[in-house]
Amino acid sequence: MPISSYAAIGDSYSEGMGDERPDGTPRGWADLVAAGLAHAAGGTIGYANLAIRGRLLEPILTEQLPAALALAPELLSINGGGNDILRPSVSIEAVADRLVAAAEQARATGARVMIVSGADPTRHIPMGAVFSRRGDALAVAVRHRLAGGEVLFVDNWSDPRLPELRYWSVDRLHLNSRGHALAAANVLAALGVAVAAGPDAPDAGDDLERPRTAEYWRRYVLPWIGRRLTGRSSGDHRQAKRPALEPFGPELA
Repeated sequence: MPISSYAAIGDSYSEGMGDERPDGTPRGWADLVAAGLAHAAGGTIGYANLAIRGRLLEPILTEQLPAALALAPELLSINGGGNDILRPSVSIEAVADRLVAAAEQARATGARVMIVSGADPTRHIPMGAVFSRRGDALAVAVRHRLAGGEVLFVDNWSDPRLPELRYWSVDRLHLNSRGHALAAANVLAALGVAVAAGPDAPDAGDDLERPRTAEYWRRYVLPWIGRRLTGRSSGDHRQAKRPALEPFGPELA
């Protein structure tokens, strides 16, 4: 049956960073999924996106999740834990336990619930091998906990295509337009929605155009490392881009 309303919660991945419209506002995979659902429904659907960049799992579940459930969406996507595994120390089992428990509690309200993992950037960032092991372990732990249950797991982390650099934005931390389109296609396929994720996204361009110099480290890597070490977030004081279920159609993606 067509889905009439959809809400997304999470961090920068669900907010859509790296896939900016001409006016600078983020689009991203969740917007593309909403457009695909609207296309399948033959019109518009209600769509809310409460995700905020930089958020750890705790505020996602204690702030965004109750607000999303209060909207009573038919479909809810939960993305979280990616920023947690980038902190100096983390319990993968504890992150998986909290994420899955929250999803199952949301499912008990009657909503269709899916956990959507972020894509794997670790080939291109400092300490990538460490974070790769953590991300792999989290994906396995979530998949194991959800086996046989009613919560859908869309494991973009394990998609063998998404780690390729051509799917990543200039900061190498966030998917670009093409990457978000692929992530959205994975979600729509998991939902059984047989529509394209959206128009063809532009390629990121030749890798030689991406900074590998001291300027790259100054603009992207050092601030990112600083936030990881001090517990700060790039989304401090930011508000959700779509805090209410508002009409959304394919033409808005």
